[in-house]
Amino acid sequence: MINFNYETDFKLLDDAKISNWISSIIIKEKCNEEEINYVFCDDDYLHKLNVQFLDHDTLTDIISFDYSVGKKLQGDIFISVERVKDNAKDFNVEFESELHRVIIHGILHYCGYKDKTEADASEMRLKENEALALLQTM
Repeated sequence: MINFNYETDFKLLDDAKISNWISSIIIKEKCNEEEINYVFCDDDYLHKLNVQFLDHDTLTDIISFDYSVGKKLQGDIFISVERVKDNAKDFNVEFESELHRVIIHGILHYCGYKDKTEADASEMRLKENEALALLQTM
């Protein structure tokens, strides 16, 4: 079950479509969907989590807490809408495109993809692009 929670005025335009898309990626990756909670928030909210739980005193667009067991995916994914907006400007892409990339990025981590090395980051970007292409067909 995918849940969307809001700690800011932001709301997804079509949460049913996004939920179905996320579920389809989980199935494509041969994983099982358990409870996945998205929390859309602002920079301050996410910064506090970053400091408290990860000991990182920086701004970020996403923090995910992965409670998955094997291929049974579950966890909490926090997304700073402010950071996504700034990153969209920096990368010269539409806000929704960047938001969708960040949304699926967290799920791909749960599926086992990493992004610490150049090779892993390249594979992660490929998987993100495949997922974004699928969303365009839904």
